[in-house]
Amino acid sequence: MFKIPFLRPEKQFWAWFIRHESQLFSLRVDLSEQREHIFEELAARLRKVDPDLVFEFGPSKPKREFVISAGGIKRVFPSVASLVGSAPPLDRWQITAFRPRRTPVSTVEFNGKTVDPKDAQFTLASNGKTAGIRLFIPGHPEAASDLRQIGYLLLDEALGEYDVESYFGPIEMVSTESDTAGQRYPFAELPHKFDELVAPTQQPGLGRL
Repeated sequence: MFKIPFLRPEKQFWAWFIRHESQLFSLRVDLSEQREHIFEELAARLRKVDPDLVFEFGPSKPKREFVISAGGIKRVFPSVASLVGSAPPLDRWQITAFRPRRTPVSTVEFNGKTVDPKDAQFTLASNGKTAGIRLFIPGHPEAASDLRQIGYLLLDEALGEYDVESYFGPIEMVSTESDTAGQRYPFAELPHKFDELVAPTQQPGLGRL
């Protein structure tokens, strides 16, 4: 009796990706209907690997970046590593594990709210193994979930998803008007200050492939 060979979810995902590679590479951000359809299918394929995997696309330059992210959930890190590690050679693509650092950090928009990193500040402390941060976000009412999410997106942009989840202990988001102790620094100084406290991540096989 003929048996159909079983493919692991990672292999199934990349087989689908290769079949749609040209469409994904040439996708333009202004074609919303086309983008929404293929992105929904891509997200569904990722969920078969792990329900919490998410993705981002960069521009074509000439390679196009495809970021596979854990969405800030540390449990999902092995799934990111496994999926990126099983990626086939793709001449036109740069496959990136976890949201990388971005320079400069972009303005973040989420659910109709916008925060420019130039308006944010931080205080930073370390016990030698993990860092603690208090992030001051303009117009941030305490416990505002949308602006808290914006805070995490800013941190991922500045430091990269892997370092934020691996090296931070307490993370607190408060309003810039809050009266708190500790020296505040402009958000643009965060990568330098962080690297002074915590050694930069060196993970063989992860990051840009």
